[in-house]
Amino acid sequence: MPPQPVAPTKRDFARSMRREPTEAEDRLWHELRGRRLDRIKFRRQVPVGKFIADFVCAEASLIVEIDGSQHADSNYDRERDAELKARGFRVL
Repeated sequence: MPPQPVAPTKRDFARSMRREPTEAEDRLWHELRGRRLDRIKFRRQVPVGKFIADFVCAEASLIVEIDGSQHADSNYDRERDAELKARGFRVL
Protein backbone atom coordinates (compact mmCIF):
# COMPACT_ATOMS: atom_id res chain seq x y z
CA MET A 1 0.00 0.00 0.00
CA PRO A 2 1.46 3.38 -0.98
CA PRO A 3 2.07 5.92 1.78
CA GLN A 4 -0.88 8.18 2.51
CA PRO A 5 -0.56 11.91 3.21
CA VAL A 6 -0.40 12.66 6.93
CA ALA A 7 -1.75 15.84 8.51
CA PRO A 8 1.03 17.93 10.07
CA THR A 9 -0.67 17.79 13.49
CA LYS A 10 -0.79 13.98 13.41
CA ARG A 11 2.84 13.81 12.25
CA ASP A 12 3.88 16.14 15.08
CA PHE A 13 1.91 14.10 17.62
CA ALA A 14 3.56 10.87 16.43
CA ARG A 15 6.95 12.56 16.72
CA SER A 16 6.20 13.62 20.31
CA MET A 17 5.11 10.07 21.13
CA ARG A 18 8.46 8.78 19.83
CA ARG A 19 10.23 11.22 22.14
CA GLU A 20 8.23 10.11 25.21
CA PRO A 21 7.59 6.36 24.96
CA THR A 22 6.05 4.31 27.73
CA GLU A 23 8.42 1.98 29.56
CA ALA A 24 7.00 -1.03 27.69
CA GLU A 25 7.37 0.71 24.31
CA ASP A 26 10.93 1.72 25.16
CA ARG A 27 11.87 -1.85 26.09
CA LEU A 28 10.36 -3.35 22.95
CA TRP A 29 11.93 -0.67 20.75
CA HIS A 30 15.34 -1.56 22.21
CA GLU A 31 14.83 -5.10 20.86
CA LEU A 32 13.37 -4.08 17.47
CA ARG A 33 15.42 -1.06 16.44
CA GLY A 34 18.22 -1.31 13.92
CA ARG A 35 16.86 -4.58 12.48
CA ARG A 36 17.92 -6.46 15.62
CA LEU A 37 15.08 -8.97 15.28
CA ASP A 38 15.95 -11.24 12.34
CA ARG A 39 17.00 -8.19 10.28
CA ILE A 40 13.36 -7.07 10.07
CA LYS A 41 12.78 -3.31 9.82
CA PHE A 42 10.32 -1.80 12.28
CA ARG A 43 9.29 1.82 12.66
CA ARG A 44 7.66 3.22 15.80
CA GLN A 45 4.71 5.54 16.34
CA VAL A 46 3.64 5.53 12.70
CA PRO A 47 0.46 7.30 11.53
CA VAL A 48 -1.83 4.78 9.80
CA GLY A 49 -5.21 6.20 8.85
CA LYS A 50 -6.65 8.01 11.84
CA PHE A 51 -4.51 6.03 14.28
CA ILE A 52 -0.86 6.00 15.30
CA ALA A 53 0.50 2.46 15.40
CA ASP A 54 3.10 1.66 18.06
CA PHE A 55 5.38 -0.48 15.86
CA VAL A 56 5.04 -1.17 12.13
CA CYS A 57 6.85 -3.63 9.89
CA ALA A 58 5.62 -2.58 6.45
CA GLU A 59 7.45 -5.42 4.68
CA ALA A 60 5.43 -8.01 6.62
CA SER A 61 2.24 -5.90 6.91
CA LEU A 62 2.56 -6.32 10.68
CA ILE A 63 1.66 -3.92 13.48
CA VAL A 64 2.53 -4.50 17.13
CA GLU A 65 0.44 -2.58 19.65
CA ILE A 66 1.43 -2.21 23.30
CA ASP A 67 -1.88 -1.76 25.11
CA GLY A 68 -1.42 -0.47 28.63
CA SER A 69 -3.35 1.86 30.90
CA GLN A 70 -3.30 4.55 28.19
CA HIS A 71 -5.46 2.16 26.11
CA ALA A 72 -8.08 1.38 28.73
CA ASP A 73 -10.90 1.75 26.19
CA SER A 74 -11.51 -1.65 24.58
CA ASN A 75 -13.94 -0.07 22.07
CA TYR A 76 -11.09 2.12 20.85
CA ASP A 77 -8.82 -0.93 20.58
CA ARG A 78 -11.44 -2.84 18.56
CA GLU A 79 -12.02 0.11 16.23
CA ARG A 80 -8.27 0.61 15.76
CA ASP A 81 -7.63 -3.08 15.10
CA ALA A 82 -10.52 -3.27 12.61
CA GLU A 83 -9.23 -0.29 10.62
CA LEU A 84 -5.65 -1.55 10.62
CA LYS A 85 -6.79 -5.01 9.49
CA ALA A 86 -8.94 -3.43 6.76
CA ARG A 87 -5.76 -1.74 5.53
CA GLY A 88 -4.12 -5.18 5.21
CA PHE A 89 -2.13 -5.35 8.45
CA ARG A 90 -1.95 -8.16 10.97
CA VAL A 91 -2.22 -6.66 14.45
CA LEU A 92 -0.55 -8.14 17.52
